[in-house]
Amino acid sequence: MLRTQATSVLRKGALVRSLPAVAFRAASTAHAISNPTLANIEKRWEGMPLQEQADLWMALRDRMKGSWTELTVQEKKAAYWIAFGPHGPRAVDPPGTNARIAWGVALGLGASFAIFATIRAFAKPVPATMTKEYQEASNELLKQQKADPITGISSEGYTGKGQVQSPPKGN
Repeated sequence: MLRTQATSVLRKGALVRSLPAVAFRAASTAHAISNPTLANIEKRWEGMPLQEQADLWMALRDRMKGSWTELTVQEKKAAYWIAFGPHGPRAVDPPGTNARIAWGVALGLGASFAIFATIRAFAKPVPATMTKEYQEASNELLKQQKADPITGISSEGYTGKGQVQSPPKGN
């Protein structure tokens, strides 16, 4: 960045304008947050407007930047509850949630089984190539053609099933 007298003056002007905010922030950390503000925060937190929640959290955060011995017990409890309490994503699920999940899973499994059974009921019959007899005939043809003579069905001492993978016809 080009440093000139104009930019120096502008930076000093910005610094002067930011001083009241720094003074305000220092003043906000000097005194404790009032007890009525922190009283019963556990029950009031969810119903508070988001802006008020943010303001309270920022005030507590600013107080925590200083010495923790200066914090009141109420402030420590409120800061802990806001940071780690059961609200927002850590809220306890309402009663009946586990039952709804279990019923939803059971319904999904039942629907998938019904779809599977319907597809199987209307499917075409098993192809002729899926019978044990056909697969044994395929083995014989492969032996005659000496297919895969190194490690396959035509090799010496082969003990595998070859192409057979189905039960006999009629089962």
